[in-house]
Amino acid sequence: MAKKVNEIKAELQAANIDMLPFFVEEYKEDQRRGVQALVKKAIHLRANYQNELLRLESMRVFERKYKECTYICGIDEAGRGPLAGPVVAGAVILPKDVQILYLNDSKKLSSAKREELYEIIKEKAVRAEVGIVEPKRIDEINILQATYEAMRIAIKKLGITPDILLNDAVTIPEITIPQVAIVKGDTKSVSIAAASIMAKVTRDRIMEEYDKEYPQYGFAAHKGYGAASHYEALDTYGICPIHRKTFLKKYFDNK
Repeated sequence: MAKKVNEIKAELQAANIDMLPFFVEEYKEDQRRGVQALVKKAIHLRANYQNELLRLESMRVFERKYKECTYICGIDEAGRGPLAGPVVAGAVILPKDVQILYLNDSKKLSSAKREELYEIIKEKAVRAEVGIVEPKRIDEINILQATYEAMRIAIKKLGITPDILLNDAVTIPEITIPQVAIVKGDTKSVSIAAASIMAKVTRDRIMEEYDKEYPQYGFAAHKGYGAASHYEALDTYGICPIHRKTFLKKYFDNK
C-alpha cells in the first residue's frame, strides 16, 4: 500500500539536507499532486542550500587571502547612529573550516535569525566577544572615538592575540595588530559578518532591558534610533540618562 501524503510530508520535514536527493529519487514517479508538490519542495530546498554554500564561499575571499594566519579576527560595530544607548563592537575568530549557514550582515537578517546565529557563533567560534561603550563616554569623546574604544575592548577580551584584524571599513587607532579595512566588510567576510551579529544582538538586548526601565521612550521597538515615535517621546518627556546629549543638542536648539 502506498504511503499517505501526510506520511511522506513528515519524511520530508525530518530529512536533513543530505537526504533530499534520496527523497526526490524515491518519490519522483509518484504522480499524486500532493507528492509532486513535496518533491518540488525538496528540489527547491536543495537548490537553496547549494546557493547558500556558494554565497558563503564568496564571503571567504579575505579569509582565504590570509589563510596563513592562525587567528583571523572579524571586527564590526552596532549603534553608531542612535540617539540613545551604547555603541557595541564585536570581535570574532572563527575556525577555518567552520560552516555557519546564513551568516550575513546583521542588517540583512531578521531579529529571529540574528538571535539564532548569535548562539551558533558563540558555540562554534574560537573566540567571540563584545566591547560596550556607554552614552556618557560617547558624549565625552565623540562617537567615532567611542566606537574605536569599544573595538579595542572587544579585542582585549578575546584573551588571545589575533594575527590579523578584518575590520568593517575602519582602521582602529592604538592597535599594533595588522589590520585590513574592508568597505561593506559585513557582506564580504564571514568573520566580519559574525562580529556584526554579535554586536547587533548584544546591543538590541541591552536596549530591550532599557525599555523596561524607561518604557515611555519605546526603546524595545526602535532601539534608540531617531524614529518619529522616539522624537515624540523626547518632546513629551525630555531626555533620560541613556540619551546621547551630543546627538540631541541641535534638535533641542531648534525647538
